[in-house]
Amino acid sequence: MAKPATASRQSARVVQLRKGATVEMVRLTCPDSAQALKIAESFGTAIVDSDGIRDLHERLISETADALSEGLGEKAMQIHLQRIVGAFVGSAHGAGQFYSRAVTEARDATAKAANDSRDEDLDGPVGYDSAAQRKREFAADMGAQAHALRMAAEGAVAAYKQVVGETWKPFDRPVDNPGHSLDRKAAQAQMSAFD
Repeated sequence: MAKPATASRQSARVVQLRKGATVEMVRLTCPDSAQALKIAESFGTAIVDSDGIRDLHERLISETADALSEGLGEKAMQIHLQRIVGAFVGSAHGAGQFYSRAVTEARDATAKAANDSRDEDLDGPVGYDSAAQRKREFAADMGAQAHALRMAAEGAVAAYKQVVGETWKPFDRPVDNPGHSLDRKAAQAQMSAFD
């Protein structure tokens, strides 16, 4: 026997969001100024001008906003700067993640090299660095790069607050999943056959 038609219920639609990188995520993955200085001193590499990079990027975003102020409305400016700052933050976060993986690989290689019973981890021929040493140096280079990009991102975020008057937040966009809604419609059509 068929069921009488009932009032249709509104189905709750759950929208997944693709989360953007935040400044906090950058700070967790990229070296700060003190750590970058320690890396530079330990590996004999150039010391990154942290404050200079940050100040330059803050001025860059501010001057960009000044130049565009005649042609963009307030909301358009906010959207434009949100995207630009998001690119800086995303780049720094990606570099920080890469740096973290490089440090993990360097630690693993160094720990393996400390084990005297492993032949494959012994130093190479005279005049060549060991694999562990190369990994440590690579991690140090990635640390300097991640730090520089962190400073650029922090400068861009500071300029955003100055220009827009709000703290920058990443734009969380919906995840595109066209097949999912089609599957749901097909399931609803099939289930309606049972009514």
